[in-house]
Amino acid sequence: MAFLRNPLAWHKRYVEKIYDAPRSPSAVVGSAGHKALEHFYLQVSERYANAGGTASSEALLRKCYSGADKATATALGLEYLRAVPDFELNFGKAATRAAQKAKRASMEREYLQAIGFYLARAPRHDVLGVEVAAVAAVEGFALPLKAVSDLVVVSREDPDAVDVIDHKFVDSFSSLGPAKPLFVIQALFNYFTVRDRFGKPVRRFIVYECKKRRNADGGAQLRRYVLDYAAHAESFEVFRRLVNDATAELARPRLFLPNPSDMFEGENSFDIYRLGLS
Repeated sequence: MAFLRNPLAWHKRYVEKIYDAPRSPSAVVGSAGHKALEHFYLQVSERYANAGGTASSEALLRKCYSGADKATATALGLEYLRAVPDFELNFGKAATRAAQKAKRASMEREYLQAIGFYLARAPRHDVLGVEVAAVAAVEGFALPLKAVSDLVVVSREDPDAVDVIDHKFVDSFSSLGPAKPLFVIQALFNYFTVRDRFGKPVRRFIVYECKKRRNADGGAQLRRYVLDYAAHAESFEVFRRLVNDATAELARPRLFLPNPSDMFEGENSFDIYRLGLS
């Protein structure tokens, strides 16, 4: 997605390995939320891999659940947020030290409110893996696929299969739901990597969107979208074509041009181009 949005910014980060682009406060709040949920759902997932993924090892794994309680998980996420240095933050119009301090305080309030909304009625799963990073060489793809799955859980639709869980902390809910192209692409990367890592059928990709600001109408702060892989046979072929076309595009000699209109990294990419670093 980074390559499709801004190839020059992608090249800088993923080829040159330069990670100096400031992050938005919203992105840092979301990362802190993920860190809290990582600890909340954490368990000894290595035992599953070491035991070969048998049914007995799954049962053992669930008994060894070592997730943090809500208060501890929240505190660990807050600790992560506070540890992000100022130079890594894009403060926008908050130019003075006082304004930046106020923005920091606002970020903490937003984080505590958002994680509080999620943990108030946190979904429970039989968790097999937390923050599962995997690479899979898949027939029909020119390059291996890589993905990080927030959670891999026993599927409630089929106990012999797994579901992939993804968390997003958002300002507003997605209007397209599970049909959102970003969700579909992410789901398919996760499908192949989780199937390869766990050796089980992958049934569903489930996204939990947690709205960071309280709904004025008192509605639910958490929305669940379910993408059933069996209903997306056509998407698999489109995904394969997209990944291979992107691979072919990268393989040819090319000039990386900036995208100043990119709301995330437009100015940064133009600076790279201006300095002749592309």
